[in-house]
Amino acid sequence: MLFIDTGPLLARYHGGDQYHAQAVRLWDKIQREKLICLTSNLVLNEVFTLLGRRMGHRFAGERARGIYFSERLTIVRSTHEDELEALALFEKFADQKIGFTDCVSFVLMRKKRLTQAFSFDSHFERAGFRLWS
Repeated sequence: MLFIDTGPLLARYHGGDQYHAQAVRLWDKIQREKLICLTSNLVLNEVFTLLGRRMGHRFAGERARGIYFSERLTIVRSTHEDELEALALFEKFADQKIGFTDCVSFVLMRKKRLTQAFSFDSHFERAGFRLWS
């Protein structure tokens, strides 16, 4: 199972994103290899908010529906305890400016025993995970 971060989802749908071509190529690979993916509601919050700002709310809403009904993507929601654990990481990584959503992602990945993230963000490597490509 592969954790999906904000960047690849955003880049997949936003043609002007610097990572768009790479994201499309890697999403095609996910489809070919029939990989099962996992993300969080916090990641999706970032994706839908940014898509809404950049591409319009109607566009973002259409993509959101597709994501919510995807058979290959499991959406997990953090618990209060997960978020408190993430808060400790957020403070620990303060000098590296790692966002709270990434810290929650790290907690969820550990909880689900995931080792790889589809991300364009080196923060995942700093937290001990491998970037998938």
